[in-house]
Amino acid sequence: MAGPHPPNHTVGTDGPTRQAESRRVEFPTGPTPGDPVFAPPPTNDAGPTPAGYAGQLPPAPYPRRRSKRRLVIGLLVAVALVAAMTVAIVYGVRTNGANTGTSFSEGAAKAAIQEYLDALEHRDIDIIVHNTLCGMYDGVRDKRSDQALAKMSSDAFRKQFSEVELTSIDKIVYLSQYQAQALFTMRVSPAAGGPTRADAQGVAQLLFQRGQIMVCSYVLRTAGSY
Repeated sequence: MAGPHPPNHTVGTDGPTRQAESRRVEFPTGPTPGDPVFAPPPTNDAGPTPAGYAGQLPPAPYPRRRSKRRLVIGLLVAVALVAAMTVAIVYGVRTNGANTGTSFSEGAAKAAIQEYLDALEHRDIDIIVHNTLCGMYDGVRDKRSDQALAKMSSDAFRKQFSEVELTSIDKIVYLSQYQAQALFTMRVSPAAGGPTRADAQGVAQLLFQRGQIMVCSYVLRTAGSY
């Protein structure tokens, strides 16, 4: 018969607890040698988060939207400017003819050219100079050279014709609102005698200024000796 068993010291009040404690695995709380070390992200007190931080969100695409909006606004402004310039050009072309047509009417141009031809015929130097200076008469201080040229022009004209009468304005070409050139026909009597000719043509450069039309230059177009 077996004797009494020796007491099991592991069994009892403290027995299971001690066994559980002996079986616990303790994990290291700090980094072990050889493990990579990750720095915690900086806080707001340390400054902005670096761009290379993996946890940073991608930037919002607001600058791109603003650049597109600026591009669209720029294109619209450019289109508006082109449209305004086109309207101004069209308006200028349409009104230019109307304004110049009122200033350089056929009757007004005819009267101005006839006055200039009469001044050449009668050697009216002041009227000739006033026309040939083409709007600068009041600004020129010394007119002696212009007066000498006017005398020469009158003498050459008087050697060609003894009498001139403008009969028609054949064509007016408008160069601007204040400038035009006119092709006209006149009846002339040669200074050397002979039959009167009614088909002589000339070209006059006209300038409208301060309500007056001035003949800046005059050229005879019809060939022949008078």
